[in-house]
Amino acid sequence: MDAVLNEDEAAAYVGGICFKTGPPRRVGVELEWLIRDRSAPSRAVPAGRLEKALAPLWSRGLPGGSRLTREPGGQLEVSSPPGETLAECVATTAADLTVLRNRVRHCGALLYGRGLDPYLSPPRVLEDPRYRAMEAHFDRSGPWGRMMMRATAAVQVSVDAGDDSDGTTGYRHRWRLAHRLGPVLVAAFANSPLWRSRPTGWVSTRQSVWARADPGRTSPPRTHSDPRESWARYALDAELLCLRRDPPAEWTAPPSLSFREWLRGAHRERPPTRDDLDYHLGTLFPPVRPRGWLELRMIDAQCGDGWIAATAVAATLLDDPKAAEAAWSATEVLERDTAVWERAARDGPADPLLGRAVRECVAAAESALSRQDHGGLIHNSVLEFAERYSERGRCPAHDQLEAMRG
Repeated sequence: MDAVLNEDEAAAYVGGICFKTGPPRRVGVELEWLIRDRSAPSRAVPAGRLEKALAPLWSRGLPGGSRLTREPGGQLEVSSPPGETLAECVATTAADLTVLRNRVRHCGALLYGRGLDPYLSPPRVLEDPRYRAMEAHFDRSGPWGRMMMRATAAVQVSVDAGDDSDGTTGYRHRWRLAHRLGPVLVAAFANSPLWRSRPTGWVSTRQSVWARADPGRTSPPRTHSDPRESWARYALDAELLCLRRDPPAEWTAPPSLSFREWLRGAHRERPPTRDDLDYHLGTLFPPVRPRGWLELRMIDAQCGDGWIAATAVAATLLDDPKAAEAAWSATEVLERDTAVWERAARDGPADPLLGRAVRECVAAAESALSRQDHGGLIHNSVLEFAERYSERGRCPAHDQLEAMRG
């Protein structure tokens, strides 16, 4: 039986497992996709038709080792295995994505890369007790949680946390740099300006929705000199999203009960265990989430193969020494700007400070990739993104807005 925790043990455990140290090297990516009718992207695809096409992939998996899962609103997610290099990650993911695209195409559907469904308000298609409890929790504070669960999609890039040094490869520095870069990545790759076929006033409505759904679990933690201490405090102070029980009991958690309060005995049903804490950590959704590595969750899903540029820029700005130095300098002015995440989602690169940081960061990533593999797929993807978007003060959301205006 899993041992019951006290508060000090829980804090030490969180800090220990969420920042595993070692030389930064590996890269992984998770790609979420909306699913649309191939002949009319404003139409959904019947679940039965899609399920039949994907049946072999559920049982066998994707050939490169990527995992295929379904999100609550029917979105599909491809989670790559960690690559020893950025190039390995991109090659594996691209090959597995080709297999998935072919399967989806055979049933008259397509993988639709948008950060927020611009047309529909999809129903929840998963009946797991986890998702019923999530909706019950989010519904207490408005519609944002349902939108987040059912209608959003992202590119999530994972990199090693870093080593235990105090230098640029150390996890403390990388944690700060990842949070500095977060608003820049939101602005650069914003791709969700529409909801129910109308402009929302935000270039990344997805980021706005996530920020409002439950700030105690979706906003960045307060900065602290010790990321382990900062994250442990954040995790324990977050409210329970669900409380697992034996069937047929529902998993709905008591309102406003934090994990810390549960540890202190505020909930009498049963005391929490380490397994409960592990589960709770998986229900926290800040823009940068430490899971032993750093998971960057703030980038909107991209059209077509735009995910390659998003993955490459994020990973290169953290892992390449020269690019990381340039990114640190470019984002210094943003670190203590309390409104920068909101402006990134609303204005994108049109914001003067963010626009400059986007240009400098994307240019630094492109320069680093040019040194590594000039003219290769990854370098060309970032170069084309820079020429089309960041150098012109645009982001992918502007394509949608311009198409809507004809």
